[in-house]
Amino acid sequence: MITVQRAMKALVKHGSRAWLAARTMLGARKDRHCPACGADVAGFFRYGDERAWGCPACGASPRERLVHHLLDTSRIAAPKGGAILHMAPNEASLVARLRAKAGDYVPADLFPEIYKVAGVQRVDLMAIGEVGRFDLFYASHVMEHVPDDAAVLRNIFAALKPGGEAWLIVPLWDKPTEDGSYSMPPRERERRFGQWDHVRQYGPDFADRIRAAGFDIEIIRASDCAAGDVHRLALGEVLYRARRPSAGG
Repeated sequence: MITVQRAMKALVKHGSRAWLAARTMLGARKDRHCPACGADVAGFFRYGDERAWGCPACGASPRERLVHHLLDTSRIAAPKGGAILHMAPNEASLVARLRAKAGDYVPADLFPEIYKVAGVQRVDLMAIGEVGRFDLFYASHVMEHVPDDAAVLRNIFAALKPGGEAWLIVPLWDKPTEDGSYSMPPRERERRFGQWDHVRQYGPDFADRIRAAGFDIEIIRASDCAAGDVHRLALGEVLYRARRPSAGG
């Protein structure tokens, strides 16, 4: 669905990208770096309110770069030879990285036909249908789309092995989470939640919802990383690292 808000974001994005390309051609110093593709760049293009959003070389977002940086610095680790369920696999660099690491890599979405990634399976988070299979579940900007996030979090918990982790990233604001539903008109959902296909806007209390499903949780904010890295890599957002307790506690 194309809306005025989405059209304006796209217009600003393309204008910013063109300006950045022109600066690069004129010899601007490449003092920024993208950990998703390894390119040194003169800056990052704007998208929406985020002035340093996309990598001009690969398009990686601040949250995609954050995950790579956390992996590069061993703050988090993908399970070598493990089973990984990767929902909404639209970040090509992370698809490649997680697929190379896993022994059982499952890229998945409710609408697998929209992805160019090989082997995308149809998975409905409202009915995952797996018990104790996965070592890692990764979903970036997915939970705000699901009708019942409490049910989905319980399903993720069940699908993980004891000791398995879920890495969750969602759009955040500073206020408490506000829930809606798909019965609301799309334009009302866009007005309230920032996008027509979102059914809630999360706040910091997202952590409480994760804990209520039985997880232990670590909250890793981009702003917690070294200030120099935050600026040079243009890191953003928050990773909720949820762990299913092992059988021993």
